[in-house]
Amino acid sequence: MPQDKKVLMCFKFIKATKQDKDYLLKLRQLTMVEHLERSGFFLSKQEHEIRLDDAFECSHLIFYEDQVIGTLKFQELEEKIEIMQFQIHPNHQCKGLGQKILEKLIGAYSPKYLELTVLKENKAVNLYQRLGFSIFGEDQFEYFMRTRNTDRHL
Repeated sequence: MPQDKKVLMCFKFIKATKQDKDYLLKLRQLTMVEHLERSGFFLSKQEHEIRLDDAFECSHLIFYEDQVIGTLKFQELEEKIEIMQFQIHPNHQCKGLGQKILEKLIGAYSPKYLELTVLKENKAVNLYQRLGFSIFGEDQFEYFMRTRNTDRHL
C-alpha cells in the first residue's frame, strides 16, 4: 500500500495536499473556534493558517464511505503516535465516528501509545477518557493526554 494512504477498517487516511488547505482551514474554523474562544484565544485567519501549516506533511484527510469527514494530523515516533490535530466535520459528529477512529488507531499502533493535547474547554476530553486516555500533565489551557501508563518513557 502506498505510504500516503493508510486504511483502518472502513476509514481511509489520505495525505492532504496543498489543494486541500481551503477545506482544512474551514474545518479547523468550524470545529475549533468555539473551544478556542471559550479558552480565551481569538485567532485571526492568518493565525489559523499558521497552525494548519505547522507539520502539514503529517496531515491526512479522513474518508468514511468514500466521503471526507475530517482530518487527522499525526506522526509516528519511536514509542508513540503523536496526534497533533483531530477534527470531525460537524455534519459527521455525534455518530460515534471519532470514537471508532481512535479505537482503530489504538489497536493498529499497539504497543505504541497515542498522545495528544486537548483544550480543557473541549468536551472531547470525555471521549478520550472513555477510550483509556489519561491526563499526564496540563497547562493553563490544555490537558496532555495519552493512552496507558507510560511513566517509564519519561
